[in-house]
Amino acid sequence: MGFTLILAEKPSVARDLAKVLNCGQNANGYIMGKKYIVTWALGHLVTLADPEAYGNKYKTWNLEDLPMLPNKMELVVIKQTAKQYGVVRGLLNRADVDELVIATDSGREGELVARWIIMKAGFKKPIKRLWISSQTDKAIKEGFAKLRPSKEYDNLYYSAQSRAEADWLIGLNVTRALTCKYNAQLSAGRVQTPTLAMIVEREEEIRKFRPKDYWTISAQFNGFTVQWQDSRNNQTRTFNKEEADGIVAKITGQMGEVVEVKKETKKELPPLAYDLTELQRDANKKFSYSAKQTLNIMQRLYESHKLVTYPRTDSRYITDDIVPTLNERLKSIAVGPYAKLVQGVMRNKPSVTKRFVDNSKVTDHHAIIPTEQFVDLFSLNSEERNIYDLIVKRFIAVLSKPFEYEQTTVKLDIAGESFYAKGKIVKSSGWKTVYDGFGKLDEDDEDDNDQSLPDIQKGHKAKVVGPKSINGKTKPPARYTEATLLSAMEHPGKFVDNKALKEALESTSGLGTPATRADIIEKLFNTFYIERKGKEIYPTSKGTQLISLVPTDLKSPELTAKWEQQLTLISKGKVNSNVFVNDMKKYARKLVGAVIASSEQFKHDNVTREKCPECGKYLLEVNGKKGKMHICPDRECGYRKSVTVISNARCPECHKKMEIRGEGENKSFYCSCGYREKLDAFKKRKGQQVDKREVAKFMRQQEKDENINSALADALAKWKNN
Repeated sequence: MGFTLILAEKPSVARDLAKVLNCGQNANGYIMGKKYIVTWALGHLVTLADPEAYGNKYKTWNLEDLPMLPNKMELVVIKQTAKQYGVVRGLLNRADVDELVIATDSGREGELVARWIIMKAGFKKPIKRLWISSQTDKAIKEGFAKLRPSKEYDNLYYSAQSRAEADWLIGLNVTRALTCKYNAQLSAGRVQTPTLAMIVEREEEIRKFRPKDYWTISAQFNGFTVQWQDSRNNQTRTFNKEEADGIVAKITGQMGEVVEVKKETKKELPPLAYDLTELQRDANKKFSYSAKQTLNIMQRLYESHKLVTYPRTDSRYITDDIVPTLNERLKSIAVGPYAKLVQGVMRNKPSVTKRFVDNSKVTDHHAIIPTEQFVDLFSLNSEERNIYDLIVKRFIAVLSKPFEYEQTTVKLDIAGESFYAKGKIVKSSGWKTVYDGFGKLDEDDEDDNDQSLPDIQKGHKAKVVGPKSINGKTKPPARYTEATLLSAMEHPGKFVDNKALKEALESTSGLGTPATRADIIEKLFNTFYIERKGKEIYPTSKGTQLISLVPTDLKSPELTAKWEQQLTLISKGKVNSNVFVNDMKKYARKLVGAVIASSEQFKHDNVTREKCPECGKYLLEVNGKKGKMHICPDRECGYRKSVTVISNARCPECHKKMEIRGEGENKSFYCSCGYREKLDAFKKRKGQQVDKREVAKFMRQQEKDENINSALADALAKWKNN
């Protein structure tokens, strides 16, 4: 009897698997036991070959060589991780290895990581699949007791491979076409471009917006406030000042009569559990975390702390088999601030309904919920604590009773005009207890005019006091934040007026997937198509111009969402992957033709007077995530340097974060309030206040933040854009 080889995606996960499987013998790139050998990838070890692999003519970028449409896509070993690939290939080819268990992440991309390695190494022996939703010892043991044949996941692999090939065909062809045509570092992609198009379109709407004046009318009646409502269309505001003034004059000094009192008992059901996109939205609203930041924190909570289930999920439901584990999960989180809340749920019995438990609404993974692992809150850093807090509170809320209240609506007639007031009496706080009364984050209901109303009967009359009209102005559409951009990517139909197009979009899975949306947004920042000002996202001139240059097809959220839907159908075995990839080749040909035929122009409007030290071209100034940067416009040069860095040091006068400018001895802190301080003076001042090691640690972190040239330049050098 030979060995079973286990292939994990990361070393940390491999160590967890090895511990459960009693493998204790550490070797170079793997861990051995009596029956199992556990090894790991480092993310992807194998990837699609660059265009250069398909012929010398692709080593230089020329319009006439496009589109690039290889008959068969080649796989290559990634140079940076070639050593680990060699280890894995050696293990796969060992004569005493009888079978392989794929234990990479249980999702589309995790499947691709493993299958490409297997294909490149030429492994032909039996393969099984470990499919788990949490990294606890218990989940790992249960997963190994229920290993599945890898064939059951073939369609998931075909979907993942189709996604990768589509992004290569669309992204690399259109990127080369744009870059050659306009002699600028321009890139486009299957998901990135329509996402950018939505941001540019929103900015255009804001630019064209002209505010309009409107008026609302209110008065006091019997000690509470009543609001005017147009009896013709139920609107609560008018755009006609004369009409508003006329109504105020008409009701001044008049008696009002209650014409209807309606009391309704209402229930507000708990929110659904988190999927990744909903969690990223709430984390952005409450903590200003980027989508990528939230995903990274989730990965730590999932892999290192083992406190939450698989993060890259698109489901907000659980399956029947999870229900027996709910009490154990509740007990594991009954610590610190959650103990009392959990006791309340256990006392009233967890509310487990079809609204939370629905097998039909879970595909690869169920909603994000806590694991049965005991939690030590002090082992979490502040970021992990914040995200864990959101997940735990949502989990408790989902299992709590509904929020129940009695709503009273009073309608009045005042001199022939309709007025109304609403009041709410809470009967049972239910799930809102978890949030101290607030169920959703930063979502104010404009129509929520609830107030405390006296016990009042139909036919009651009283004099109107202090009627007045209040002037307001219509507001432009709000700029996207990462939270609202994630919503727009998930449901692009909500942002389209055309009814037929809206319906088509709502039937698709949106732009990208929960697992890829964070990277798409991050890529738009890194390529300087968008920038942040506070929480708001603005398109740059480069981003706005790019949208005017790319073919119309590639800007369409409808088309891109339909492509994503096709990938989902491939994963379910309902669409042939070859048909999809061939369609992508046709689109690549069409898109490249559209770029070549265009008569548009591209102009850099951020040129500095400083020349690139490597190629002599004038550098461009861009706003990076950590501050201002100067970058070379020449694609083949790729030079970039940091000019200012937003530090974590606070201004001693206004307490805002300061910028670091200058080089060497001239490095200084600058604040927007006008405060300046040389770096040496800052070190001296800080050295007097805190431990010198803390100052040194701070400076090391700043240098790390500044020195992003090589990593970012390398990442962007190949221009692989989704």
